[in-house]
Amino acid sequence: MFLEFTKMHGLGNDFMVVDLISQRAYLDTMTIQRLADRHFGIGFDQLLIVEPPDLPNVDFKYRIFNADGSEVEQCGNGVRCFTRFVHERKLTTKTKIKVQTKAGIVEPELGQNGWVRVNMGYPKFLPNQIPFLADEPENLYSLDLANDESIIIDVVNMGNPHAVTIVPDVLTADVAGMGPQVESHERFPQRVNAGFMQIMDETHARLRVFERGVGETLACGTGACAAAISGMRRGLLGNAVEIELAGGKLQIEWREGDVVWMTGPTANVYEGRIDLSYYQA
Repeated sequence: MFLEFTKMHGLGNDFMVVDLISQRAYLDTMTIQRLADRHFGIGFDQLLIVEPPDLPNVDFKYRIFNADGSEVEQCGNGVRCFTRFVHERKLTTKTKIKVQTKAGIVEPELGQNGWVRVNMGYPKFLPNQIPFLADEPENLYSLDLANDESIIIDVVNMGNPHAVTIVPDVLTADVAGMGPQVESHERFPQRVNAGFMQIMDETHARLRVFERGVGETLACGTGACAAAISGMRRGLLGNAVEIELAGGKLQIEWREGDVVWMTGPTANVYEGRIDLSYYQA
């Protein structure tokens, strides 16, 4: 069985995007893991699937699977690529669409040159909304790591869970060592995306993200939103900021009590057609 797909990326956060409206396929966990392999498969951080919506007045259903095959609630870079994909595949003529995700409805709008602006919805901060195990809600939390180390984190749910810590320098931060510990920490029962942010000034911050089920990626859209909000809540960033990741920059806007807006680029890498039976058990 052959499956058509598009390889895309948002600031280097790369995706295999599949239209399951005009074609049919069943992709189980093992198949996704094999497709994600960068030596023997397509290679990607996440698989993005376009499906018909289950809800009224919504244009599409958007499903996201990490490279390890686990399904997640939201992906900010992915929803931008998704928006460009459905338009260029002529699945819609709209430039502004409503998309159903596991985390709720998002409303992206396709602009010029592949840039997309997305209403990412309202952030959540309460421990049970992350989810995060804590005796009571606080602005910041101390998280114990190995070797008697601890870090100070903020927790934010942007449709998926994030833990944000501020570091003096993202280039020298021990993301490879601390990232897996935070991701799988016992206080995060559904694991978490770990963000490491360096504040440059009130309009600019640098960020690295260790994503659950993936590892460190070149960019993370929801991670950029969570980091920006964390910096704003701490009084370190203004209401409109530029978050600089290894793969490029995102514009994030937020005011207390309002939705979060994310704006950034997308890119097509190539179109492909693959014999799916080779990857299925």
